[in-house]
Amino acid sequence: MKKIIALLAVILIFSCKEVKKEATVDNETTKEISKPALKLYTFNGGTVMVNNLELFSQDTTYQGQTKEFADAFYVISHPNGNLIWDGGLPEALVGLPEPFTSPDGNFTVSRKDSVINQLSEIGLSPSDFDYIALSHTHFDHSGTANTFSSSTWLVQETEYDFITSEESQKTNTDNYNAIKELTNVRKLAGDFDVFGDGSVVIKSMPGHTPGHQVLFVDLPEHGPVLLSGDLYHLYENREHMRVPSFNFDLDQTLASMKAFEAFAKEKNAKVYLQHQKEDFNKMPKAPNYLK
Repeated sequence: MKKIIALLAVILIFSCKEVKKEATVDNETTKEISKPALKLYTFNGGTVMVNNLELFSQDTTYQGQTKEFADAFYVISHPNGNLIWDGGLPEALVGLPEPFTSPDGNFTVSRKDSVINQLSEIGLSPSDFDYIALSHTHFDHSGTANTFSSSTWLVQETEYDFITSEESQKTNTDNYNAIKELTNVRKLAGDFDVFGDGSVVIKSMPGHTPGHQVLFVDLPEHGPVLLSGDLYHLYENREHMRVPSFNFDLDQTLASMKAFEAFAKEKNAKVYLQHQKEDFNKMPKAPNYLK
């Protein structure tokens, strides 16, 4: 009888362990299933030919060099809404017979298609977007912003104050005009969890402009992604922490680079440099997407 009781006790203990193991597996499965079904679409917002690459360093490292930049913009589709991240180059470029070169000769830019036509490839129109967020308000990122005037603009308060100031309206008129119709504004003071579940997070990374920001997207299959905005333009600038000569604040930029790298390591995130053609080419183009 004692042997039978002991045997039953062993079986009971083993069974309890199995139940706990199954419960753990079930919890993990539930957690995995509950991860939001995100889609990340990549679009072509035009091409930037940099005729004077020396601008993208504090020294003469790139003296005499030129480089072609991609100019991507992105759509993040979340079960609770849609976000457009950046807007590419101005749509006034669409249909021009030749690329446009800036008066100072530093940039030659072109854009082939409008944002409305491009969004139609995935069955969306500007009215379908709850949010628009720009990494910053330079012309090559805000070119289609006013098209989303019905969306909520998620912008760092420092960036908003900078671009809407009387001085910017006079000296950066084109950049101001590109966003002036975005009147539904949510001003941010740091990082912002867009949908409240940690899957899409705007990260404050000032320096390139006063309120520059990057985007974290935790895709369920591809894994965590970081879209760089203009924190880095080139692989070499990321490797050597080189800062463009025209950045708003050198020290802020360097601090943001350190914070960015620490966050990328913490999340084990894949980093995509938005202007680096090689990274742009790695991304599936709409109507295909990362998930």
